[in-house]
Amino acid sequence: MNIETMISKAAQEAVKALYGQEVPEKMVQLQKTRSEFEGNLTLVVFPFVKMAHKSPEQTAQEIGDYLQEHCVAVEKFNVVKGFLNICIGNGAWIELLRTIDSDEYFGMQSANEQSPLVMIEYSSPNTNKPLHLGHVRNNLLGWSLAKIMEANGNKVVKTNIVNDRGIHICKSMLAWLKYGNGETPESAGKKGDHLIGDYYVAFDKHYREQIKELMAQGMDEEQAKQEAPLIKEAHEMLVKWENNDPEVRALWEKMNNWVYAGFDETYKTMGVSFDKIYYESQTYLKGKAKVEEGLAKGLFERHEDNSVWADLTNEGLDQKLLLRSDGTSVYMTQDIGTAEMRFQDYPIDKMIYVVGNEQNYHFQVLSILLDRLGFKWGKELVHFSYGMVELPNGKMKSREGTVVDADDLMALMMEDAYKTSMELGKFDDMSEEERREIARIVGMGALKYFILKVDARKNMLFNPEESIDFNGNTGPFIQYTYARIRSILRKAAEQNIPLTSHQSDLTAKEIELIQKMNEFGTAVAQAGKDYSPSGIANYCYELTKVFNQFYHDYSILNEPDEQKKQIRLVISRNVAKIIKNGMSLLGIEVPERM
Repeated sequence: MNIETMISKAAQEAVKALYGQEVPEKMVQLQKTRSEFEGNLTLVVFPFVKMAHKSPEQTAQEIGDYLQEHCVAVEKFNVVKGFLNICIGNGAWIELLRTIDSDEYFGMQSANEQSPLVMIEYSSPNTNKPLHLGHVRNNLLGWSLAKIMEANGNKVVKTNIVNDRGIHICKSMLAWLKYGNGETPESAGKKGDHLIGDYYVAFDKHYREQIKELMAQGMDEEQAKQEAPLIKEAHEMLVKWENNDPEVRALWEKMNNWVYAGFDETYKTMGVSFDKIYYESQTYLKGKAKVEEGLAKGLFERHEDNSVWADLTNEGLDQKLLLRSDGTSVYMTQDIGTAEMRFQDYPIDKMIYVVGNEQNYHFQVLSILLDRLGFKWGKELVHFSYGMVELPNGKMKSREGTVVDADDLMALMMEDAYKTSMELGKFDDMSEEERREIARIVGMGALKYFILKVDARKNMLFNPEESIDFNGNTGPFIQYTYARIRSILRKAAEQNIPLTSHQSDLTAKEIELIQKMNEFGTAVAQAGKDYSPSGIANYCYELTKVFNQFYHDYSILNEPDEQKKQIRLVISRNVAKIIKNGMSLLGIEVPERM
């Protein structure tokens, strides 16, 4: 039983013994004592004042006396108005340290057969372009969220829906046919997703030229956009695709496979993966069937032009188109089809969609429609809505080829980590292979941490130079602290120092570290409740900061008192363990040396 639980239970017993009242656990509010007061934990006494029929100070004094007598963890206390500041005894901290030390995954839970199944959808790329900085934030958030939900005792299925059909795909295909001269990823020496992205940009370039020409001939812009030969051909190609034209389908498969091979490389470098990938080309027909089924049950309505709509006015929303008059599906229909397929594949208890905040309304509607169609998790579906990533020089547009490519960004981060480490002399005694591997870990750690430490709901500005800093609230700062601790522990092993936690007088800094480590479980639980990777990032930074202050103030290996030295080594070992576990929830590796 940890210290908070022990004191919380003792406080409940105190109220019952002193005032004859049973109080629920949630009524017992314990918080960290503010730094200007003496104490480790503070009990808020105001909820019990009415029961005691006494002043807050008297109530706090009585509960304090009871706790000191009946709870072994409480050494002494002081009262400040309605707050009872509790000083925990040395022995209780040592016991807590032993508990933390004995549990490899302290603060994290494992799933069992009865655990709820959470499905998390992230990535959702289009097969007409490579992944960019916006996708990086999406993938990192999705992966981290999956890890956090697992650490809270859930079974998790990580899933992706690939947007592999539609007019935008036909644009790349048509441009390749017209301007590609049979070019392949091999002949071009390019990743397949980059090659196809180039043709998407090429389509837009030629399309704009055609619009300009038509406008010069007297057409207005809107008409020119519709009458340009390229866009007409792209629409014709889409119709052929819908009608299973063998040539169009063969080209589509060939080009998509080039893209998938490219995506796989990017995902591997990024350190993310999926348990199941769905494709919109397979789900959109399911969606149409599900909408027709809903129509037959009177859940939706068909308009005169043959289009199908959902009336959401009772929910305070508007009418929502589900099938166009020509019978073709919209995004909403596809999402319904994907939900149907997923529900057939897995007994989902909760569905989380990691999608940008421009889709907030879409998911509000999807939740209502899935609930109407009988999906048990429809009403409770979670849209994990996140903000856009911008760069110091503005927004990105993929049509114009001005996006920040994910592969280029990751390569830049690793190169920056390599250069910075060389300049700081951190690589002096390493082989080139080891330097490159550490540069990969540090560069990717810098990128992931910089993105994940920001509250996901906010728009963010990504600055590669800031992220690679070895000081401050950055990934490399935390990674370097981990590597430093591992170095201390290796030296302790060479000196055959036993790592045991004897009874010993702890310093205030040592107690602060044990208390901070004990908060890891609360941080994991809160991050799971709030769907918040930034909560874990900020916890890891706080723990690292407290350790570095301790390391600055106290000697570890050169401490003459053997018992104190051993306690400090045990504390250090567990700080490293919790940093490693915490960073792994963000998808970040930590190097053994740096």
